[in-house]
Amino acid sequence: MAHRHVPDGLPVLARGKHRSPRSGACFMEMASVLAGEKWSDQPRCTHPLLAGLARLVNDSTSDERRGELVELIPSVVGVRGGGLGWEVSLAAAVSVEAILDVPEERQRALAAGLLRCEELAVVLGPDQVPGLAGIRTALEDVPGAARWARGFMQPGPITASQFHKHTAPTLIRCSVLGIAAGPTADRDGRLRDVLRTGIETARRVPAGLPSAERRRLPSVLSR
Repeated sequence: MAHRHVPDGLPVLARGKHRSPRSGACFMEMASVLAGEKWSDQPRCTHPLLAGLARLVNDSTSDERRGELVELIPSVVGVRGGGLGWEVSLAAAVSVEAILDVPEERQRALAAGLLRCEELAVVLGPDQVPGLAGIRTALEDVPGAARWARGFMQPGPITASQFHKHTAPTLIRCSVLGIAAGPTADRDGRLRDVLRTGIETARRVPAGLPSAERRRLPSVLSR
């Protein structure tokens, strides 16, 4: 992926939210500068789900290696995405990348979320969610967690609103915090991999759901 150069003079990446560049900057605050927006860790230039992933990775990465994330900052500028298929694709891609590197309790949560992603991917079709095969492979890789998730989940389909408000952000959070607390030796490297996967997916998958396709969805998914 091609990156624009980050301008000289920007503050060093630091954990948390900052009032101004004088006190440091997180990943998304730097993105707001590159986008020419008002200083913010929630700039309009990036979809909130992707921005949330970037903030979590920024805060979970060690001080010694957080600077390695800088080269990815320009890649989130202008990625506004949106639409159910886009959100399913992003949340699923991040979860698939993370699921083998998280503790068991997080693995179960990711398996439950991926089962919902699978459900929606089947309904939406490969044009909207191209990663169905990856979702199914990830679930096969964690049979115990998948079995637990199937027994835990409430019957019935999930709505688009439920996925947007709860499932997608939970998958992002469990993926990042799970890697940060997990057994992998290179946690910082894996966190960077997850963010890179999220960015690449967000840029590759088309945003929105064409009206013709939206009309074909079961009504329970469009609420």
